[in-house]
Amino acid sequence: MNDLIRFDPFTDTFPSFSAFPDMFRGMARPLRTFETDIDIKVDVSETDGEYKVKADIPGVKKEDISVAIEGNMVSISAETKRETEEKSEKWLRTERHYGKVQRAFSLGQDIDAARVKAKYDQGVLNLVLPKKEGTLSKQITVQ
Repeated sequence: MNDLIRFDPFTDTFPSFSAFPDMFRGMARPLRTFETDIDIKVDVSETDGEYKVKADIPGVKKEDISVAIEGNMVSISAETKRETEEKSEKWLRTERHYGKVQRAFSLGQDIDAARVKAKYDQGVLNLVLPKKEGTLSKQITVQ
């Protein structure tokens, strides 16, 4: 006898909003901060003897990039610095990030840190991470 009807204020009250049902619903979401807007994007591939990593780090000098290897953990960090500002300039909008960004991830095997190769060219960091001898990953069978 009593049927419940779900009320949608965007389509029931204002029929013109029905063409854009999700346009106004996202307004209640919190705004993102600068730290979450910038991210180091990586591609990781594997062969029998090594891992290869390509990391996008545009607009950074190679001297400001740091790579740390500890066992099977790889950590990449970079720092961008704001250039000297002119006193006469009035900033109308600034969207470029200045500060430190970092990305860390683990791989399936330990890395031989002594044989790691790193090259930075046109905003892309290329890492060749040789696998450490004698540390084979163990295959577990599920029962």
